[in-house]
Amino acid sequence: MNLDLSAAPTPVLIALGALAAVQLALQVTSLIVLARLPRERVASGQKWPWAIAIVLLSLVGAIVFLAAGRRPAPAGDAPAPEPAGDGVKRTVQSLYGDRP
Repeated sequence: MNLDLSAAPTPVLIALGALAAVQLALQVTSLIVLARLPRERVASGQKWPWAIAIVLLSLVGAIVFLAAGRRPAPAGDAPAPEPAGDGVKRTVQSLYGDRP
C-alpha cells in the first residue's frame, strides 16, 4: 500500500498537518502529566499501562488518560486561604517596619 499525498488538495494536507500537530501535542501533554502525577492519583495505581496506552493508542489513549486516568486531588492538600488583613499588615510592616 503506497500512499501518495502529492495529488491531495492543499486543504486536505493542511487538515492532516493540523490533526498530526494536535495528536502530538496531546500525547506529549499526557506523558508529561503522567510523569508528574503521584502514583496515588493514577486511576489504576500503575503508571506504565497508561504510558503504553498513550504511546500505542495515539490520540485515543491520550484523551482517555486525560479524561479518566486521573483521580482528583484530596481536599486536604489545598493550602488554607490567608486572612485578608494579614497580607496587608505584613506588606505595611515590610515597607515601614514596626512603628507605633
